[in-house]
Amino acid sequence: MRAVVGLGNPGPEYAATRHNAGFWLAEALVERWGLPPFRRGERARVSEGTVDGIPVRVLKPSTSMNRSGAALASLRADPTFAPSSDLLVLVDDFRIPSGTFRLRAEGSAGGHNGLKSVESALQSPAYARLRIGVGPLPADVSDWSEYVLAPFTPEQAQQVEAVMPQLTDAVTQWLKQGSP
Repeated sequence: MRAVVGLGNPGPEYAATRHNAGFWLAEALVERWGLPPFRRGERARVSEGTVDGIPVRVLKPSTSMNRSGAALASLRADPTFAPSSDLLVLVDDFRIPSGTFRLRAEGSAGGHNGLKSVESALQSPAYARLRIGVGPLPADVSDWSEYVLAPFTPEQAQQVEAVMPQLTDAVTQWLKQGSP
């Protein structure tokens, strides 16, 4: 089984924020793949099914971003699940321009508290991550957390929506072929 985990903050007050780009992509994947609607799971909203014969589970943690790793408990309990080959985390990144993304087989948390929580839960940085650009951080902004917790500008939202087909293609390719 493969797992795709979109990071974000639950609640309507965060729905349009830059920090929820991972949730946006998780929702787009469920729609594209024709999976059932998200339902309540263990510390996450979950949708699961098969895509081209491959079992897949899509999760949106129901914890705050900083505690996203808690949603991985059900995956860690499966002895056949190998994060290094079976897990892809979808996450925002203000260091990458809006409308772009980066897919890597592994890497560092890069200061992202959601990724730090995932790495702590897994006790390893060995998992794939797709960083969705929500930047750049404006020169006059000194508090990056305030920036990512603010709504997208209309232009940024359009840029992220425009790249969504490429994002879903990249995740679908990862699902079929494994780590990038």
